[in-house]
Amino acid sequence: MILFRVRGVNLSMAVTSTRFFAALILIAAAAPAEIAPVAPRTTAGKSSLITVGADERLHPVAYTAQGDVLPDFSHCGYGGGDVALPQAVVRETLQPEPGNGDDSPRIQAALDRVAKLPLGADGLRGAVLLKRGGYRCAEVLKITASGVVLRGEGEGEDGTVITATARKQQVLVQIGGNKGPREDAKSAVEITDAYVPVGARSFTVRAVENFKVGQSVFVVRRGNAAWISVIGMDRIALRATDPKSTKQWTPFDLKFDRVITAIEGNRVTVDAPIACAIERRWGGGALVRTDEATRIERCGVESLRAVSAFDASKTATEEGERVMVDEDHATHLVAFDSVKNAWARHLTSVAFYHGVAAVEDRAKWVTVEDCNALDPVSVITGGRRYPFSVEGQLVLVQRCFARRARHAFVFGARVPGPNVFLDCRSEHDYATSEPHHRWSVGGLYDNVEAQMAIQDRQWMGSGHGWAGANYVVWNSRGSLICQQPPTAQNFAIGFVGKRGKDAFSRTPGWWESEGTPVEPRSLYRAQLAERTRLTSQ
Repeated sequence: MILFRVRGVNLSMAVTSTRFFAALILIAAAAPAEIAPVAPRTTAGKSSLITVGADERLHPVAYTAQGDVLPDFSHCGYGGGDVALPQAVVRETLQPEPGNGDDSPRIQAALDRVAKLPLGADGLRGAVLLKRGGYRCAEVLKITASGVVLRGEGEGEDGTVITATARKQQVLVQIGGNKGPREDAKSAVEITDAYVPVGARSFTVRAVENFKVGQSVFVVRRGNAAWISVIGMDRIALRATDPKSTKQWTPFDLKFDRVITAIEGNRVTVDAPIACAIERRWGGGALVRTDEATRIERCGVESLRAVSAFDASKTATEEGERVMVDEDHATHLVAFDSVKNAWARHLTSVAFYHGVAAVEDRAKWVTVEDCNALDPVSVITGGRRYPFSVEGQLVLVQRCFARRARHAFVFGARVPGPNVFLDCRSEHDYATSEPHHRWSVGGLYDNVEAQMAIQDRQWMGSGHGWAGANYVVWNSRGSLICQQPPTAQNFAIGFVGKRGKDAFSRTPGWWESEGTPVEPRSLYRAQLAERTRLTSQ
């Protein structure tokens, strides 16, 4: 009987290799607190974790004896990753009004009128079109109803240009409210498996009476005090200059926002994989129903340029150059809050405190594509210049560019992936693109060119510690730090560039084919093509 596969080998088969037998002994003897990895092959141009068979299908291969595999990232993006962005019909058209001190009231009024229209069969109400030219906005533009789109006539300097004039920190466009899915605590049931591996979509629960196919749920992964101790986050080294600023970690949950797709006996399958193993010894996990009534959907911002007004007299010298450091001005062009199936495309931000987009933790299935974040204005220190910031789930950011950012393509704390940055590039970075703090899980940097780091940040920030786990850097370029956290793994596959300097010396992550890209070129696109093909059969 086949127990499991590791790198394509059935472990129930007769073992004839002394070398392989020794590897099995090491796996069996591994400390219970640690992942038991198989050492990666370093064949140039290939990965041992994703193989392409004679049938041209992708075959994920377990990297631990527990059955952990690279997650299927193809579920990220609008519509769950396999749906084209929609094109809303224009319902309201506004022209520039030169000399108008503030255009936000009339733009907001147009958005509100569209919000009152009935939803079409496609789930859209319509778009507000801002014709080519200049607009000035002192207030936040809010989209609070499903199916509403704000559109311009181009993101170039000769397109639709909005100047954010507020002399305080606020976003230009906010999509969705601030109340996310609500848990039905009475519905919660325990996950009974001793171990649910990374990449899994199914698990066993104590009872299924409270659940049905199509139900929105949280798959809860607990991390108890024993686990916190094993990964060393209850004894983070204190910042020498400010010891009180370092906060030791306490137990927390990761909540994977999912939809049930099948129930067989007490076995439940959800629509997208979990990105952090659920282990009984670290607190186990649970399944709980959620109510999404407060979350709007099918909304977007597209084809416009936004410039943040700032005080140019406030400057400082950074790295030998003069930079603008005013901080009393607009933060992001668009923020996605309690929304699903939303998008931003063909946007350019200039001189914002951060940049184009912040995807908050109540957002899901968001696509940000073909956007540029240019020359943020702020002091160059912590908490600034995050032009593409992801805290939501199943988010796709593709073909985006950042200039003079700190953390250009960044994940926040305890983000329950998968999430993807694809075909993105940054230049003149002041810091690294990264999972920024506190065990964010399941991010993919796929063909990204930037300075990147996935590491233990220890006392940095307020005690950021192990910033990311189960992250994958695939065929990317630039500089990279990739370390392995206890009980998890991080992957550098097909990376071309230089290794960055670790902030703190730790065990290296899983490096394969360093210096030579692997096939397939894009992990996300290959997984999406595979899933689409299987669905159509």
